[in-house]
Amino acid sequence: MSSVLVATLVADPVKEGLSEATLDRAAQALGGIERRRWLDEGVAADLVFAGELKPKRAALELVLADEPVDVIVQSLARRRKRLLVADMDSTLIGQECVDELAAFAGVGDRVAAVTERAMRGEIAFAPALRARVALLAGLAETVIGDVLKGRIRLNPGARTLARTMRANGAYVVIVSGGFRQFTRAIRERLGADEDRANTLMIEDGRLTGKVVEPILAQDAKLGALKEIAAAKGLELDDTLAVGDGANDLAMLEAAGLGVAYRAKPKVAARAHARIEHSDLTALLYAQGFMREDFVEG
Repeated sequence: MSSVLVATLVADPVKEGLSEATLDRAAQALGGIERRRWLDEGVAADLVFAGELKPKRAALELVLADEPVDVIVQSLARRRKRLLVADMDSTLIGQECVDELAAFAGVGDRVAAVTERAMRGEIAFAPALRARVALLAGLAETVIGDVLKGRIRLNPGARTLARTMRANGAYVVIVSGGFRQFTRAIRERLGADEDRANTLMIEDGRLTGKVVEPILAQDAKLGALKEIAAAKGLELDDTLAVGDGANDLAMLEAAGLGVAYRAKPKVAARAHARIEHSDLTALLYAQGFMREDFVEG
């Protein structure tokens, strides 16, 4: 069934690689458009058109495959979301916290290899997390603060994304397979509303090598999205989710718009949209925000 759709094209905001010529090529691939609008000249633009979503998105991605431009295609109706549920590690931040702790414990390479396999969906998340955390047994609790201060950095656009959405009435939640000892701090840096994650067990000032059960994994992320939306009186169409790993996939598929950010291949292939070139402000452009609407951190 044909409906009114919008394709949002977004380039790296530093390089400003989106041109009128690229928009012309995109419009031609869509078989004509009703209107176009710059959201940020050289960076982001909307193309509004009629058609069926999946074939139009495929046609657009094909013609722009060699362009450093991200493509998000969705229904024009209800594109402005009222709930953001975001993964933390390698999404809101550029690091994997368990890998950073492991580096201090001298087992960085061993843990990073397991993390990569778990995020690709090659092994189950919960037993992989238990195995990685077991290697951290005996690590001083103070290392968490050291890692947060010296190694953990927000990804570009993360704070602007959270603050702009909150300023426009949305609820912003971090839901992570990582650890509350980190999500609490990142929530404060972002100005988010809520955080949910696993908890590292600590006794006498040292990590025990265990995680408080039950482990928050893929099903729990999906459950959090649904629970929070229901509590806010929202339908899933009103929600936006973003993540990078296999444990995010169920959440991404259920959200009104599920975005894979610098994601593993399996996740990028199945999410509603993927971000490879631009930063996290692409999620604002996807909702129709103009650059002057952004609330900077």
